[in-house]
Amino acid sequence: MSDEIQTLTSTVVYENKWMRLKEDKIRRSSGNVGIYSVVEKPDFVVILAVQDGFIHLVEQYRYPIKKRCWELPQGAWEENPDADHALLAAGELKEETGLVANKMHYLGEQYLAYGFCNQMYHIYLATELTFTQINLDPEEEGLITKKVTLTEFEQMILSGEIKDASTVNAYGLAKLKGML
Repeated sequence: MSDEIQTLTSTVVYENKWMRLKEDKIRRSSGNVGIYSVVEKPDFVVILAVQDGFIHLVEQYRYPIKKRCWELPQGAWEENPDADHALLAAGELKEETGLVANKMHYLGEQYLAYGFCNQMYHIYLATELTFTQINLDPEEEGLITKKVTLTEFEQMILSGEIKDASTVNAYGLAKLKGML
């Protein structure tokens, strides 16, 4: 049985500098016609900044859920979606935490939610850290940083204080690869 799906038409329903929403009319291999709504967003990075048994986190207000949330530093460059993700990771780490890593280890890539979105994220482990200065984007107003022990970080996940899937996934991947 083939899983091939043919796109019959594709219409951009909404677009801004951060995302595009498309509605595609499709034909399944069975011949049945349907639709897919697809969110297109640029790839982003997630950075585990770890030193001396501590991991660096950021907390910021997340409008869609109307809450402040702890997570790993992460982000995208919407103005330059094809930027080298290693440069993006170094840039986001410095921007959000003021940290510069002497070593950046690429851990892999994951999709955020491929049931409706094409966005992928690249995971980096940053070590040998030096603090410079934080330089937040206007969209990151109110962002704060802190470092916690790896044990405290795991407790924040277990207690539900950290609910960001890409943060939890990045940590799990690093741990499974023996990097933490």
